[in-house]
Amino acid sequence: MIAAGIDAGTQSIKVVVYDSTAHEIIASSSQPLPLIEEEGGVREQKAEWWIDAIRKCFASLPEDVRKSIQVISISGQQHGFVPLSSDGEVLFNVKLWCDTSTAAECAEIEDKVGGRAALSARLGNPILPGYTASKILWLRKNHPDLYRKMAYVLLPHDYMNWYLTGRAVMERGDASGTGIMNIFTGEWDRETAEAIAPDLLDKLPAISPSPCIIGTVTACAAAELGLSPSCSVASGGGDNMMSAIGTGAVEDGIVTMSLGTSGTLFASSSKPFHDEAGRLASFCSSAGAWLPLLCTMNCTVASETMRHLFGKDVKAFDAEAEKAGPGAGGLMMLPFLNGERVPDYPHGEGVLIGMRQGNVTEGNIARAALEGVTYEFLLGLDAFCENGAEVKALTLTGGGSKSSVWRQLVADMTGCPVRVPVVSEAAAFGAALHGLWCLEGGSIADIAHEHIAYDEAKAAAPDASKKEAYAEGYRRWLRYSDTLAPIFR
Repeated sequence: MIAAGIDAGTQSIKVVVYDSTAHEIIASSSQPLPLIEEEGGVREQKAEWWIDAIRKCFASLPEDVRKSIQVISISGQQHGFVPLSSDGEVLFNVKLWCDTSTAAECAEIEDKVGGRAALSARLGNPILPGYTASKILWLRKNHPDLYRKMAYVLLPHDYMNWYLTGRAVMERGDASGTGIMNIFTGEWDRETAEAIAPDLLDKLPAISPSPCIIGTVTACAAAELGLSPSCSVASGGGDNMMSAIGTGAVEDGIVTMSLGTSGTLFASSSKPFHDEAGRLASFCSSAGAWLPLLCTMNCTVASETMRHLFGKDVKAFDAEAEKAGPGAGGLMMLPFLNGERVPDYPHGEGVLIGMRQGNVTEGNIARAALEGVTYEFLLGLDAFCENGAEVKALTLTGGGSKSSVWRQLVADMTGCPVRVPVVSEAAAFGAALHGLWCLEGGSIADIAHEHIAYDEAKAAAPDASKKEAYAEGYRRWLRYSDTLAPIFR
């Protein structure tokens, strides 16, 4: 079976083509994407950029590979809002997950449905600025003519599926990140939808079961991309949902930690998972389960900021951090350089605490950056454990997973064995495996066990002798964080 996975992220479109018989990626390509950034938190893209990038990606693949693809599945950046007319016109720039210009609309919706706590308890999630719900209300208020013309509310990966198949559909994993879906029932919430617009339910696609094949490529898409006219298109899902598949987080107890510019921590759950303290987003997976998820705004952004300050390459920076050792000589970093989502510090700032004469060294600062970021992830692990979820193993992905120092730090701090997949493009590879599953059926866990390999050279086992030192460091980090909360909020 030949399956293609498309990872449609904020910065680029990536395509991998996987041969499930040979167990290898036989071709790959990528194209960068521009970003519209304006004052007031505006972060947008044009949907046509995605399609142009997909065309260029496929054009760079060998012709025989393109013709051999039997199924395509798309991993898309979550939460973005694509307003589509009945004749396929995208009516406005796509407001992305990182667009915070609609914060006022979040509060407006929540006020109409009884407040944040009540909404979160009923649906599993509040209305956050990143989610889709407030973006829809923003369009209705600011461009009522365009809202009236809109026939479909789509998410980024849904729009790409529409390009491939001509069908406007949405699946439960990505839909759970809109702020309008009830994660317990898997259905649109009428009260919330009507708080946004009386006719919104008519514009929301039916939520399709997952996994499923939604159709075959249109003659136009097949010709443009060089595909076989019989190529199937799977339902796909959000980037976190596909990354869960690509890293093997498809069974209870397997947790994935993504060390990218921002950080994510997620795990599959066989039952609805709702953290009343609000540390975890209550998403559904694209594999028929649930996907509780921690998202931080600051991860490698903290270490990269310090690395550039010192003028060091990654290898030299890691060497300094390793030389410093656990505890960073008493230095501690609150890495909230971009504000923060968890903890909820919209006005957060980066803070270096514990400076004394003699301990302010490049090595200690480098170590404090890595430790401070990793302490944030412990908030998510606390939430998993407090809600009865067992953590058996941690899978690391993202740029930070390339650091042997960081891998060992994570193992020591969490007390969990750490593993790193051989295939680093977790979202694109997960999408390919998702497509394979949709077409062939069977168990997603069996598919993960068969096709996901882990790099033994990058495994890390926890050092029990460091457990208490890191536990005390975490308690100290929480005290500092809580003390500064009034400033950061």
